Amino acid sequence: MNKFLFLILFLGISLAYIFDIDKAVTKIMNPFESIKKVYVETALSVQTNIDKYFSQAKQIEILQKENNELKKYKLFYKTTKNNLDSILKTIQTPNSTTEQIKFTKVLSYINFDDFTKVWIDFEKKDDSILGIISDEYAAGIVVNQDGRAKALLNGNEKANYSIFVGEKKAPGIIHSSKEGHYLVAKFIPIWFEIKEGDEVITSGMDNIFFEGLKVGKVIGIRKMQDIQEAIIQPYADVLKQKSFFVYKKIIEDKKALEKIKKEQK
Repeated sequence: MNKFLFLILFLGISLAYIFDIDKAVTKIMNPFESIKKVYVETALSVQTNIDKYFSQAKQIEILQKENNELKKYKLFYKTTKNNLDSILKTIQTPNSTTEQIKFTKVLSYINFDDFTKVWIDFEKKDDSILGIISDEYAAGIVVNQDGRAKALLNGNEKANYSIFVGEKKAPGIIHSSKEGHYLVAKFIPIWFEIKEGDEVITSGMDNIFFEGLKVGKVIGIRKMQDIQEAIIQPYADVLKQKSFFVYKKIIEDKKALEKIKKEQK
């Protein structure tokens, strides 16, 4: 009988001890469970944010490509419209020509002391002069140097192309200016009336650009004996650009092409 009571008492004490230990263990493990829960939630949140970032980066890249394509088509539309307007005004048969507009990136400066000369990622094999476009504005020219495409941006002394000034389309040639980042339209006949505020556009007479591409606005005029010059505030901020569009007018008439090459030389 005594042994039986002792056994019951022993079992009771043992069970009570076991339950107390279990509670203590549970109390100790609860903080670790909380830490684990916070860790899992944080890891899931970080992963979600990473997925969102890469998704947004991919979307931005897609939108940038679409934007460049839309710009190109807009320029195609502008060249076609200007050519059509010119045909309707002159009532002449159109020349056998087509246009190409290609997106290109700036690779590097040619000289570190001249930011208006850069290498661009464009295949250039012949000696023709092409036009550079930045955000719908004339930005300079492209020439061939040792089989590479060299861009001479607005402000470079050799970045010359023909323009019209004002509503009466006074002809002139773009040159660099000693007055900061301005341009100068030289060789404007004195009998043309031009004024400050006149808009300057490409004339297309040199086959570098099409007619009607905006260059800038007249902010000053210098008159001489038989010619005049216009100081121009350019629209294109060429020194900050990392990419451009290159405009090329393809002339299918070989005789006309040879004539233009001789004139450009």
